[in-house]
Amino acid sequence: MNDYIVRATAANNQIRAFAATTRGMVEAARQHHNTSPIATAALGRLLTGGAMMGSMMKNEEDMLTIQIKCDGPIKGLTVTADVNGNVKGYVENPDVMLPPNKLGKLDVAGALGLGVLSVIKDMGLKEPYVGQTILKTSEIAEDLTYYFATSEQVPSSVGLGVLMEKDNTVRQAGGFIVQVMPFIEENVLAKLEENISKISSVTAMLDKGCIPEQILEEVLEGFDVEFTDTLSTQFYCNCSKERVEKAIVSIGKRDIQEMIDDGKDIEVNCHFCNTQYAFTVEELKQIIKRSR
Repeated sequence: MNDYIVRATAANNQIRAFAATTRGMVEAARQHHNTSPIATAALGRLLTGGAMMGSMMKNEEDMLTIQIKCDGPIKGLTVTADVNGNVKGYVENPDVMLPPNKLGKLDVAGALGLGVLSVIKDMGLKEPYVGQTILKTSEIAEDLTYYFATSEQVPSSVGLGVLMEKDNTVRQAGGFIVQVMPFIEENVLAKLEENISKISSVTAMLDKGCIPEQILEEVLEGFDVEFTDTLSTQFYCNCSKERVEKAIVSIGKRDIQEMIDDGKDIEVNCHFCNTQYAFTVEELKQIIKRSR
């Protein structure tokens, strides 16, 4: 099944909801970065959350970045998403390994430790919007729930999950975001909270074959659910040799000349997809010529 996001409303527009299946996206990220199981789970959760949050934006040019800076051995994560379901990201330490947590699961919280979550929305204005919160549990889903409540004042429930195979490939990945409107009725909110409290885990739902629509039907049981649209989502990096060349130009002619004087070819790595771009000394000379 291809990865996609579904959007829905319920209870006469008192609730809006998103759900996604993202196994292919998270597996692509794992392959690009050769991540350990814990790093795959952490990055996969943030990629899934980022993809759904990116789909909430309005304009084609809008960009969303979620950044976690933390003191745990993973050191940090960065994810960028657009409005069309394209998402990319990386972890600072892709090799992080820890024993399982008390529940026998991958210890994502232990990998992150204490830290700060930042959400940056570049919507073409003079300054991007930046919202920051502390990590509440370092499990990522609860941290995004806390971010929505404190920075955007939108009461939300976020569920995210990544399930690994024994060979360390991705078995399942996905998530949901449910948000309530300011005019929500008390009885609707109470029923929604009851529904959410009954959910075992996103990965359990995915592993029994639930598609995103069925996840939302379970989360929104007892409400009239209207699915508004679906959106394909994927791990996609828009880097290219031309874009990397612009980055080289930005470091200045003096530094480029020093590389030329060293007489060695250089390699530039894209953080987001781990692609290496090689530039020969001759190409560096051409870059200086073109930038005059």
